[in-house]
Amino acid sequence: MSTLVDGGSLRRARPFAAAAGGPPPAPAANSSARRDRARSPRTRGLLLTVLALAVAVVLVVLAATGALAAPTDPTPPTDPTAPRDPALDITVDGEPVAPSTSVVVLLGITLLSVAPSLLLMMTSFTKIFVVLALTRNALGLQGVPPNQVLAGLALFLSIFIMFPILGDINAIAVQPYLAGDLTFTAALDTAADPLRTFMLGQTREEDIALLTRAAEMPNPASPETTPMQTLIPAFMLSELRAGFVIGFVIFVPFLVIDLVTSAVLMSMGMMMLPPVMISLPFKILLFVLVDGWGLIVTTLVGSY
Repeated sequence: MSTLVDGGSLRRARPFAAAAGGPPPAPAANSSARRDRARSPRTRGLLLTVLALAVAVVLVVLAATGALAAPTDPTPPTDPTAPRDPALDITVDGEPVAPSTSVVVLLGITLLSVAPSLLLMMTSFTKIFVVLALTRNALGLQGVPPNQVLAGLALFLSIFIMFPILGDINAIAVQPYLAGDLTFTAALDTAADPLRTFMLGQTREEDIALLTRAAEMPNPASPETTPMQTLIPAFMLSELRAGFVIGFVIFVPFLVIDLVTSAVLMSMGMMMLPPVMISLPFKILLFVLVDGWGLIVTTLVGSY
């Protein structure tokens, strides 16, 4: 750069490029370009970061949907194993198996719930209780013995009479079922045979015919083929009839004592004195002397 003096003023000489007639420099444009060059690495880094995040998101989505999972073979099914202690083992049209404890308890509870009905309908309880009650009325006693005593005596006499039949049922039906040798249906059919034999021995054919006609059913070929729904009520009718016949026989001697006592009182003019007050001690004395309870029990047990 040179300094020229023109007309007493100091003037700075232009650069060679300006003196040569070239374009003037542009300092502002040069600074902008330098700033753009300085920003370009930061911008590229930001773009790369965003692109990496986008790729990562895509990979996560593909992995979640299983698109990138390697194909695997399905697991073969395994055979089911039998339970070691099954809760229920009721078999329908299959091989008999030993019942579990739950089934035995359920059957026991069911049997206890229907035991009063079975006791009244299929045993000797009905006839025994009727005979004992008629005997008490024949003696002229209203509450002695009480009903609880008569029912208890009838119950244990029924167990005594039915004990051989219950033993047969236990031997041929209950124990084979518990051992798994019989199905439940077969055990019921087997247990019904001793009861059927017992009831047929105490049932009149007239009562079976009566209920058969009442149900409008065809007559059975033989009493042994009578269905249970007909045999049970016929058995009860026969038991009631037999109980009233025995009660009538018991009533006769006590009725004679009442008539004799009433005639004696009438002949003595003691019409205001109830004959029962006089005849009751004589009836009790007669009943005790002939061992009335023993005779009645012997007759009842011997009728079966």
